[in-house]
Amino acid sequence: MTITVAFIGAGSVEFTRNVVTDLCGYPEFRGDLHFALYDISAERLAHAERLARRISGQSGAGATVTATTDRRTALAGARYVINEVQVGGYAATRDDFDIPARYGVRQTIGDTLGIGGIFRGLRTIPVTVALANDMAEICPDAYLLSYSNPMAMLPWAVYEGSAFSRVYGLCHSVRDTQAFLTELTGADPQRVRFTTAGFNHQAFVLRFEQDGESLYPRLAEVIESSHELRRRVRVEIYRRFGYFPTESSEHSAEYVPWFMRHDDQVERFRIFVGDYLERSEENLRELESLQAQLASDEPLDLEPTSELASEFIHALETGTERELHVNIRNGGLITSLPDACCVEVPCLVGAGGPKPVPVGALPPQLAALNRTFLNVVELTVRASLDQSRDHVYQAALLDPNTAATLTTDQTVAMCDELFEAHKDLLPPALQLR
Repeated sequence: MTITVAFIGAGSVEFTRNVVTDLCGYPEFRGDLHFALYDISAERLAHAERLARRISGQSGAGATVTATTDRRTALAGARYVINEVQVGGYAATRDDFDIPARYGVRQTIGDTLGIGGIFRGLRTIPVTVALANDMAEICPDAYLLSYSNPMAMLPWAVYEGSAFSRVYGLCHSVRDTQAFLTELTGADPQRVRFTTAGFNHQAFVLRFEQDGESLYPRLAEVIESSHELRRRVRVEIYRRFGYFPTESSEHSAEYVPWFMRHDDQVERFRIFVGDYLERSEENLRELESLQAQLASDEPLDLEPTSELASEFIHALETGTERELHVNIRNGGLITSLPDACCVEVPCLVGAGGPKPVPVGALPPQLAALNRTFLNVVELTVRASLDQSRDHVYQAALLDPNTAATLTTDQTVAMCDELFEAHKDLLPPALQLR
């Protein structure tokens, strides 16, 4: 039986390469894969098509590859849809950083919360909801596996604003954090057990045990003995709130009001202001390098990456049960957060389909921190779905980092500049008139 995987925004360098490489590496899928590639850029689409064909040929997977600039054509017959769009690309990201910087608002990544996350959400939600509505019509039984940010906003917008609900947001932060803590404490990866939940990019390790014994005391000893570790934002959050956060220090610094505004804190915690701009420029250089490889006869490096979408697909298709962390509608999974919001929780994926694991109530201090995050996320989702500029201003006013930096008038003026800069990427109702 053919397994059709559609890639939306296939010109993305990292995710298309990793997912295609992983899927082509599974012997069970040999001869059964069809990659349907879609991108609005014909140039990037052609690059992705060459890449997928090379990976299939070099691995011996025998996959078929099609490419189209018509999204609905790409969705026909799909069982899995990988969303990796970045609406506006690097140019829009520069505006998200440069305009707030003129007002004194510092950002590190700017793709999840904060003023950058708000405007990325406003650009991306309409595209993602339109994709979901197409799926409801063309491939209603497919799974939408979304990598795009802002992760906590996009699945929420899909199940609130479209006729489609089989959306699962995928992010590496939980898996990477669990591996980091295991290594840091010298725990045995085969015996350590975790429970991790919250919001994407602000989840927390609620249980960290080996053979039923908490490893948090050991972690505290390691941290107290290391001046280097104590100069990380995520470690400071752990020390103040009692549970280790899943997101990097670079991300975490801009979700709270205590760091980015203060020069001494930026220096103390070695916060890389504008980090995402450098990462974006590096991605563009990687694209050029990969294009050069594809133009030559040199074999590609096809090391498997255990990409989350690949593992999700393999688990469902083969019945090999895995625990993955997904971003889905709460619906009582975390009882101390609203049912309608999008939470990140463990999920058992296997022959019986995806089965999210109920977590119960978060410790009150974590639920309180999550609610400050939720304020911005919810208002941005509602701003997009309800076409409300007022909700955009309100989201920005309630954003912890922005609120710690600007007055109300400055915040509104900054938003107005961003509305103008992104006017070609926003729905008419959100454009300034």
